[in-house]
Amino acid sequence: MSRSVQVIWDDELISYDFGPGHPLAPIRVELTMALARDLGVLDKVRVAGCAPATDDELALVHTRDYIDAVKRVSVFGAPDVFHGLGTPDNPAFAGVHEASALVAGATLAAARAVWTGEAEHALNVAGGLHHAMPGLASGFCVYNDPALGIAWMLAQGARRVAYVDVDVHHGDGVQSMFYDDPRVLTISLHENPQTLFPGTGFPGETGAEGTAVNVALPAGCGDAGWLRAFQAVVPPLLREFQPEVLVTQHGCDSHALDPLAHLMLSLDGQRRAYAALHALAHETAGGRWLATGGGGYELVRVVPRAWTHLIAEAAGAPIDPATETPPSWRAFVSERTGEVPPLTMTDGRNPEFQDLSRGYDPGDSIDRAIMATRKAIFPFHGLDPQP
Repeated sequence: MSRSVQVIWDDELISYDFGPGHPLAPIRVELTMALARDLGVLDKVRVAGCAPATDDELALVHTRDYIDAVKRVSVFGAPDVFHGLGTPDNPAFAGVHEASALVAGATLAAARAVWTGEAEHALNVAGGLHHAMPGLASGFCVYNDPALGIAWMLAQGARRVAYVDVDVHHGDGVQSMFYDDPRVLTISLHENPQTLFPGTGFPGETGAEGTAVNVALPAGCGDAGWLRAFQAVVPPLLREFQPEVLVTQHGCDSHALDPLAHLMLSLDGQRRAYAALHALAHETAGGRWLATGGGGYELVRVVPRAWTHLIAEAAGAPIDPATETPPSWRAFVSERTGEVPPLTMTDGRNPEFQDLSRGYDPGDSIDRAIMATRKAIFPFHGLDPQP
């Protein structure tokens, strides 16, 4: 059981909204918080507010010119394609700076809670905007809140921070910002960049002293293969690195129903990943765990259930997968979206996998992906890449 857990929330977080028809619809976090509330999950945590990140705070990871550009766009909603605002991925809208700064501020509030010991674990499900670059909006992301949380903790004196990104897309912005900083270990498990945006995240991208780690999984990879890859790469590296804080990004777009990608995980496989990261936070980081949301574009059937499971896991009170979704939540879903809500908290799967130590199959594309990463990274850390 975790000692204390904070969920950072402000109703204004749903103002991060690129408009009708955009995949990153704020209804997904609204439905998440409603489900967590109706299931009683929020009764097991402290829900805390937040303030927008200041310009000085944003400048820990973004250029001043970029912050000024976002603020100019924010006034009238006029595009600035040079800085990535006004594209199909990142439409310009009035208020974009204020909305984006609040998301960043929520992750900063979570970082402060964890770093100061106010909370052992802290979550911002509206965060996880991992594609934003120092001077460029990218991939639905304006300000890079996970990188900001990490940079703030480094400024407070953190010597080792680990970042694990399980979004289906490569965590390119976070990797880029800390690529040459050996104090930050970034690990990203994602779909092969040959078949998915942003086209980066190959095993050969190793960073400073092997602290950029990329597991590029083939399209079609499901629970068993994904969990096998996770187990073969993440725990050994975290145990060796011994971070002071574990930061995680939980994009749930690896789900089979996600419309933008091609992995085939179930909700139940994703739950296992959350539990594994929770355990690793206690084992390797003294329990200090900062978790964010991320991608996820099946807005009703996947995102709310996935991140409600994440909050419950962090609270030390995992939800029985057979639990039915509350009638009050189903009615809210129908009213807000017109869609048929899921009836239970499971996809009905019981994910099992074989550990790599039981044998490596060179003919298997997932095993080849695992070994490409281990061979590129493990020697930097004094680990044997062979299973």
